[in-house]
Amino acid sequence: MAAKWIEALTGSLEQKKQYKQDKARIDALPGPYATAAKALHRYFMYYGGVTDGDTLITMLGDLADLWERAAADGTPVRDIVGPDPVEFAETFAQAYTGTQWIDKERARLTKAIEDAEGEERP
Repeated sequence: MAAKWIEALTGSLEQKKQYKQDKARIDALPGPYATAAKALHRYFMYYGGVTDGDTLITMLGDLADLWERAAADGTPVRDIVGPDPVEFAETFAQAYTGTQWIDKERARLTKAIEDAEGEERP
């Protein structure tokens, strides 16, 4: 009973556990792979704006999978991210279409414009 009350305030405890596990996988990567994965993770926290926990957990798990495979295969970091790391990061993040923090403001803007149109009519 207490767990449900706590989760209502803080979010899913299972998601937090999975997040920590995936973050630990990234932290355990060898040298350049860990550096690249941590930089992408940080970028996603700022750029992605994902507020849906399931989507965020999926994205972080996929990020860890990507870099674990690259490290196991010995694939150079630049071969993964290409010539433009920002483009890679933004394309990667766009593949995860969960709820974003900006969605609420987009809906608010659309409604305000619709309301303004209604005010124009006699």
